Amino acid sequence: MKLKNVGMALLVALAVCACGVQKQADAKFGDQHFKTVVSLVELYKLRTGSYPASLADLTFTGDWDQIAIASVQYRKLDDGYELDLVRGWVGRPDLSYPPAFWNGLGLRKSNLKHAP
Repeated sequence: MKLKNVGMALLVALAVCACGVQKQADAKFGDQHFKTVVSLVELYKLRTGSYPASLADLTFTGDWDQIAIASVQYRKLDDGYELDLVRGWVGRPDLSYPPAFWNGLGLRKSNLKHAP
C-alpha cells in the first residue's frame, strides 16, 4: 500500500513538472517563431517595397523557417500586417513584448499582449 502511494506521488510530481517544461518550451519556441516571421516579413518589405500578400510569397527561406511560418497566422492590412501566434512547441504560449518591440514595424495587430 505504501509503495502504491509513493508511486502515485511520483506520477503526480512528474505530471506537474512536465506542465512547467511544456509552458517553458511553448514560450521559447513561440517567441522564436514569432520573431522569425516578423523578421522575414520586414525583410520582404525592405526588398520589395511592400508587405507580402501571404506568407507563401516569402522568398529565400530556410527549412527551419517553415516551422515558424506554420506557427503563425498572417494577414496583410492596408497599412501593414496582422500576425497572430497560434503555436509554440505544443500549445499557444501567453507572450507579451514591451512597447519598444513594436516600434518601426508594420505589425499593426496581434494576439500577443501589449500589441499595438
